[in-house]
Amino acid sequence: MRPSKRDELVRKAQAIFYRDGFHATGMDALVAETGISKTTMFKHFRTKDDLILAVLRYRDETFRNWFFRKLDDTALPPRQRLLAVFDVLREWFEETDFKGCMFIKASAEFQDPESPAYIQSAEHKRLLKTALKTLAEEAGAADPDLLARQLLLLKEGAIVAAHMGFDPDPAGAAKLSAETLIAAQFGS
Repeated sequence: MRPSKRDELVRKAQAIFYRDGFHATGMDALVAETGISKTTMFKHFRTKDDLILAVLRYRDETFRNWFFRKLDDTALPPRQRLLAVFDVLREWFEETDFKGCMFIKASAEFQDPESPAYIQSAEHKRLLKTALKTLAEEAGAADPDLLARQLLLLKEGAIVAAHMGFDPDPAGAAKLSAETLIAAQFGS
């Protein structure tokens, strides 16, 4: 089935915003690069902010689906999947178009905690933490909430390090730290 113009616009705008940033990308640039007219854009989105929010929601869904499918595909037990998080990150970091986390970028560009883009970015991270907590519970961690928070902090730090290039193997370094945190949860 062919995607709708709205879906096509969201997909194309995601790539442009990810590459160039939200504030730096004007509607004229979106029109030029997507090949979708301003009239059609405004038919689907009243404002650029509405388009940004749609892009963030789309990215949240596609990223989490990809990320957790990759973890599930490992067929590892839950405790080992907690470590595999960092193997999946490494795979993402090695993609040729990796430019960091769209949600970290959005929260930096939209710093007002009441901004819809900021709220959506925070929700993405909350959903990741919830999924990690569920995995930690399945693994039998002593304090699943604490472990999920710790692993999320390692994950986010690894993303920043990969984007900025100041560590030769941020996923590997984070994984080593995660091993210690996970072992502490199981007394081993």
